[in-house]
Amino acid sequence: MTYTPNSLRSGPDERGHFGIYGGRYVSETLMPLLLDLEKQFEKAWQDPAYQEELAYLNKEYIGRPSPLYFAERMTEHFGGAKIYLKREELNHTGAHKINHAIGQVLLAKRMGKTRVIAETGAGQHGVATATVAALFNMECTVFMGAVDIERQKPNVFRMKLLGAEVKPVTSGSATLKDAMNDALRDWVTNVHDTFYIIGTVAGPHPYPKMVRDFQSIIGQETRAQILEKEGRLPDKLIACVGGGSNAIGLFHPFLDEPDISIDAVEAAGHGVDTDQHAASILGGSPGVLHGNRTMLLQDEDGQIQEAHSISAGLDYPGIGPEHVWLNEKGRINYVNATDEEAMEAFQLCCKLEGIIPALESSHALAHLARIAPTLDKDKIIVLNLSGRGDKDIFTVADHLGVEI
Repeated sequence: MTYTPNSLRSGPDERGHFGIYGGRYVSETLMPLLLDLEKQFEKAWQDPAYQEELAYLNKEYIGRPSPLYFAERMTEHFGGAKIYLKREELNHTGAHKINHAIGQVLLAKRMGKTRVIAETGAGQHGVATATVAALFNMECTVFMGAVDIERQKPNVFRMKLLGAEVKPVTSGSATLKDAMNDALRDWVTNVHDTFYIIGTVAGPHPYPKMVRDFQSIIGQETRAQILEKEGRLPDKLIACVGGGSNAIGLFHPFLDEPDISIDAVEAAGHGVDTDQHAASILGGSPGVLHGNRTMLLQDEDGQIQEAHSISAGLDYPGIGPEHVWLNEKGRINYVNATDEEAMEAFQLCCKLEGIIPALESSHALAHLARIAPTLDKDKIIVLNLSGRGDKDIFTVADHLGVEI
């Protein structure tokens, strides 16, 4: 794609870079496959038959468009801006992850692959991948850290019910970073028949662009829905960010609207001034991991440091390269929320709206609680509710000291 300097939406450049971030830092074995994947994706994206099949599955299988819900009680509680929730947790499988899983499995089919693999943290991407593998009758292996397997038991069971093999990863911190390492090793060994369905806007080019384009349906729908409901675009967008797929999905169609303020909320764990957080932009430095140059949590020798978040889906020591570029451009405001703040927001959303949010989304809700009361009543906020919290009830119960 040709880079257009007047737009924030036209990246990456021909080599997969957003400024100095992104790119392809992979073994020679994978380079031909990535070049072919880029070619096949661009070809499919322009193919009306592919778009027709994708649109059909988005509507009839995922259940799109997801609702844009006016959170009346939450709005009254905070007493400021009108709050809308983009209900991605109502998608089939319970999160936004199914959006890019559907798109990627259609590519795998076009490329003649018979097996898909994935890595997962909270399990939502693993469930989405297992789901589309079942739908298209493909063998499926999901790599998952042993720590995450323990704290996301319901999703592990769901993946197995769907026919996937869940491979525990015990190396390193036994979380998402290590699961992605093992998935990349598997892919190098089995490139002839395997498609790697990456679960976020990170990894080697073309994955950050490809996943973003699949997830941008969130923002595209939001534009149309808020214009129908309010007759104008929102004043502020908010989403949580780990790797950053749900956030860039909501934000991307609005990046060239300078009057719309955009906040992305990183997981601060026990605080960004401690060594137990997952805030790669606010507490990281540039480096290379999982095939792309981005901001990482690392020590002075470049060794990757363990991330920490109460939400398994945000527990990753890096972030998508486009986010880093947008941070440096000053287009997106990156803030943070701690475990405790996310837990408070989780419980408030349950009580006010009858919605059990994912702990990932609860970080965005925690920031919403700070911002909404400060804005006038005629302002509009849209928050992306990226997933449902059924999967997190054991973590929440343990945190609250409740035995279930």
